[in-house]
Amino acid sequence: IPTHRDISRDDRDDLVYKTKREKYNAVVDEIVDAHHRGQPVLVGTIAVETSELIARMLKRKNIPHSVLNAKQHEKEAEVVARAGQKSAVTIATNMAGRGTDIKLGDGVKEAGGLHILGTERHDSRRIDLQLRGRSGRQGDAGSSVFYLSLEDDLMRLFGSDKVASIMDRMGIEEGEVITAGMITRAIGNAQKKVEVRNFGVRKHLLEYDDVMN
Repeated sequence: IPTHRDISRDDRDDLVYKTKREKYNAVVDEIVDAHHRGQPVLVGTIAVETSELIARMLKRKNIPHSVLNAKQHEKEAEVVARAGQKSAVTIATNMAGRGTDIKLGDGVKEAGGLHILGTERHDSRRIDLQLRGRSGRQGDAGSSVFYLSLEDDLMRLFGSDKVASIMDRMGIEEGEVITAGMITRAIGNAQKKVEVRNFGVRKHLLEYDDVMN
């Protein structure tokens, strides 16, 4: 189905750091910067522990934020609905509360719209795309970026050694970031492999089920 209005969201290349520590520091710096500029940020994590870690780091910087991780699901829809207000910071695990549309508050469009910040790539591209798709609704302004480290599970499973050697050859220092379409493509390929494997598992289960029946 063609989109109702053209998408104007700015989907940036992934940013890759050597360690998780460097990555989380960079994530928090970007959240603080967007918050001060009045741009709302939706931070996507794939684990509750990560969302709680980011929340602790933001607390130390005195940045007000909301955390969604299915622990307080009654308030979820309400929190998601407020995620598009000026300077709002919302942290969500596996994009809880997906059923609620995020409407942009006054002055947010001028600040760049809703900024999506993924702290890791999910095994499944579908989850990443769902997270990205929370921004730029109906032609709204918006942006999205994923922060990765060589210590992430998906990166360790597929090709972090290759990326590490590239980083060493380029002389990447601590705290420095590399951003390259090549790495974004490599991660996409890794996700495809995981999806194919998961599909195979489900297919076998179904076949065993047929035998049992």
